[in-house]
Amino acid sequence: MSWSPNISELVPCCQPNAASVAPCVRSAVEPRIIFSIDVEDWFHILEVESVQSTSVWDQLPSRIERNFDRLLDLLAERNAHVTCFFLGWIGERFPHLVREAVRHGHEIASHGFAHRLVWQMSEEEFYQDALRSKRLLEDISGTPVVGYRSPGFSLTQKTPWFFERLTSAGYQYDSSVFPLPRAHGGVPDGCQIPYAVGKESNRIVEFPVSVAHIGSKSFCFFGGGYLRLSPYWLIQRMAKQVVDSGRPLILYIHPREIDPNQPRLQMNWVRQFKSYVNVRGTESKLRRILNDFPATTFQKYLEYHDFHNLRSAA
Repeated sequence: MSWSPNISELVPCCQPNAASVAPCVRSAVEPRIIFSIDVEDWFHILEVESVQSTSVWDQLPSRIERNFDRLLDLLAERNAHVTCFFLGWIGERFPHLVREAVRHGHEIASHGFAHRLVWQMSEEEFYQDALRSKRLLEDISGTPVVGYRSPGFSLTQKTPWFFERLTSAGYQYDSSVFPLPRAHGGVPDGCQIPYAVGKESNRIVEFPVSVAHIGSKSFCFFGGGYLRLSPYWLIQRMAKQVVDSGRPLILYIHPREIDPNQPRLQMNWVRQFKSYVNVRGTESKLRRILNDFPATTFQKYLEYHDFHNLRSAA
């Protein structure tokens, strides 16, 4: 597989006659939410100079055990199973969290190892980071790791090798396309429905971040600061729009987002707002989401809708 840096080719689902793309799935027999957790700590906020180096992370007090355990309890109360995109660095230092997630029936997937933006890495650096995380998480969990999500949804037109390198590392699906402009990445006007990229023998499925429409504009309401800022009635209404369109509703959360007492990083006021707005109300909003929508994992959704015959994990 190969792609030019052109955005329309980077997201080939939008080219219905492209030979490298399998037919898009446009309807779901059983509409469901795909719920995911990006498992990282409070200091893994991107592009904050004081905490960019992995050498600094070991010196900071971790809050991941408390916060992730709390999320596992909330999910267990509702018998919900989700996809946990573990940062490899977290898995290496807290392997018991990976095993506990498996024990609760959750899918283990990769968030890369060192939480670096894709477009800031070379092609080889990206491959090695993705491969290291996959192998590590498989060793810890004892389960195949077939899913990937890039830090900051940082797939852009600067990374035309992205899908090819993921398949080379043994991944079978990805959820890194943010089909709107975004500070850390984004593919404006990108495809908004799941699609498969590559030849049948070397294929990967992409799950773009869910967006909904108000008039002629598209917006995300379903994860991170978007979810924390949006009132629940709006999230519920926009979620219904996504499900009614036949798309899976993909939501995501970070463990730090249910922790109002986490340390605050020094950032400008805009980033402070984006990172910490309504953190105190996230847990109650999460409870309502789990009550209103039956959660599933990416892997279960793939199996149910049979995008393609999944290969054995590498």
